[in-house]
Amino acid sequence: MSPALPDGEAAPRDGSLPPEVLGGAQERAFGVYLHVPFCAARCGYCDFNTYTATELGGGASAATYAEDALREIALARDVMHRAGLPAREVGTVFVGGGTPTMLPADDLVRMLAAVREAWGIAEAAEVTTEANPDSVSPASLARLREGGFTRVSFGVQSVVPEVLATLDRTHDPRRVPEVVAWAKEAGLAVSVDLIYGTPGESLAQWRASLEGALALEPDHISAYALTVEPGTALHRRVRRGELPAPTGDDEAAKYELADDLLAAGGYSWYEISNWARTPDDRCRHNLAYWRGEDWWGIGPGAHSHIGGVRWWNVKHPRAYAGRLARGESPAAGRELLDATARELERVLLGTRLAEGFPVAGLDAGSVAQLERDGLVTCHDARLHLTRRGRLLADAVVHALT
Repeated sequence: MSPALPDGEAAPRDGSLPPEVLGGAQERAFGVYLHVPFCAARCGYCDFNTYTATELGGGASAATYAEDALREIALARDVMHRAGLPAREVGTVFVGGGTPTMLPADDLVRMLAAVREAWGIAEAAEVTTEANPDSVSPASLARLREGGFTRVSFGVQSVVPEVLATLDRTHDPRRVPEVVAWAKEAGLAVSVDLIYGTPGESLAQWRASLEGALALEPDHISAYALTVEPGTALHRRVRRGELPAPTGDDEAAKYELADDLLAAGGYSWYEISNWARTPDDRCRHNLAYWRGEDWWGIGPGAHSHIGGVRWWNVKHPRAYAGRLARGESPAAGRELLDATARELERVLLGTRLAEGFPVAGLDAGSVAQLERDGLVTCHDARLHLTRRGRLLADAVVHALT
């Protein structure tokens, strides 16, 4: 089961944008997210908007999905032009899912070419696709690089077979070094995604996954705490008592171990759950999210944000394809963020970054108390989370808002 779409007003059938999007647009970066909603199997912990072939039914097909995405890209170009938004080259493209590499590499390249035709892609753009280790080959990775991709993010999650089995992951961890080598040989930068806090995972097993990731020598490593989402198979197993629920203390210990080992391995944290070898290796697409820049989300259930206007597409691939076939926008709803909501998001997202958050405008008393509690430090007129503050980031945001 995928999470429900947020509340909001109905989106116009033609996708038109309100005049508010124009303010400051020239100064904002612009990126594109492409959602590929297909998976070979559903992982037990996943609540993303993804579908296996048996779930889709008629009217939705991975074989024709690229055509649907191309229709929305063309619509997005026209909507932005009608709104009077200035021409901006795309600085980042991120293809997520699902498992994007379930599609043929040629389809992913066609989608990227459509983005290039619609807006242009900056010469030094970051172009990423997510991939499962069992969904790529040397030929497919070479084709992606030839077609303009610069980066691949592998969903490794763990190197421990027992942990992968609990997560319902299907790849063989012994294959991961091979596929990472293929990506590097193709000329792609490599990111590795890990998950900690899987029910039953020991600290030693988590250490093994971190050491396994470091041995791959990727450019970037993400480590996310597992959330047991309602409606997932994992949630049902925990609720029935088949698996223990993750605990805050366990996840805190695993985060601290990750921070220690990754730092010792030459990686610096730049966002609470992300570490990079150098500043150039940071995920610029995700940084644009955290900094409140503009992006258009292509695909079923994809979210977009331009100039304080947020909207989201219909969730099911069949409904998505149907709207586009009728020449309609796939947007299901939208909201115009008011000043209070925008400030809350600015604090919520901006404080996650190692670069710090401007102190100006924050309540001085709250900041001073957070410093006394050891959750933040302040220098160069910016507030920075300590490691303890990273573990208690929600409390920091609550105190500042």
